[in-house]
Amino acid sequence: GLVLSKIGMQHYAAALPADAPAAFSWAMPFASTMIRSLTGMVGFFVLMAVCGVSVGAVGAGCLSYCDLGMDPFQVLAHGLWGLTPLDYGTFYVILNALMLVGVFFWNRKKIGIGTVINLFGVGYIMSFTEGILGRLMPQPVLPGRVMLLACGLVIMCFASAMYFTADLGVSTYDAVALTLSERTDRVPFKFIRIATDLICVAVGWALGVGKGVGVGTVITAFFMGPLISFFNRTVAEPLRYGESR
Repeated sequence: GLVLSKIGMQHYAAALPADAPAAFSWAMPFASTMIRSLTGMVGFFVLMAVCGVSVGAVGAGCLSYCDLGMDPFQVLAHGLWGLTPLDYGTFYVILNALMLVGVFFWNRKKIGIGTVINLFGVGYIMSFTEGILGRLMPQPVLPGRVMLLACGLVIMCFASAMYFTADLGVSTYDAVALTLSERTDRVPFKFIRIATDLICVAVGWALGVGKGVGVGTVITAFFMGPLISFFNRTVAEPLRYGESR
């Protein structure tokens, strides 16, 4: 029922960093139990996945609108796009389709509802977010752009942790670091994500994407992996396993 088990509470407390607020020791297991009681187990995971991807797209929209540098995968995508005569929208669909085929044969468990939403819904949510921000902040000055960068990064990392942990499919690019981390026990996910992001930036830069690389690109490359790992430990995993793991 709604009574939190001691096992779930102990697991959650062990997962928290030493400096985490004391209130966290009960908040996530309690929230997990309440939501499960309303949605059921399957509905709970679907809710985590859908909300995670959708909220993540809002964060990505903030990062895009602040115009302080593209995220690492976009740097790579724009670099490769420059080698083709295609428009970017068409090329991006083809690139993701090719990566999807690769993920299917490499680790098809990473394909699910989260993958589908990423392919067909994220772009629209990002565009909607940028439209709203354009009305609220038509010509943002540097402090406002920095604020959007910070907020966008935190939102996107929090949301990524949620839909990664739901385990109902991830984006084709996210699947690369997640699969490598699962098959390489000695290297934590956060370091693998930093490595894949830096490779994307380096290749994109080598292919001539200079203007798209900025302080936001560098910050995203170095901090996205660690932030996702932090939110996994403190929020997403306790929310999913709070009572039963």
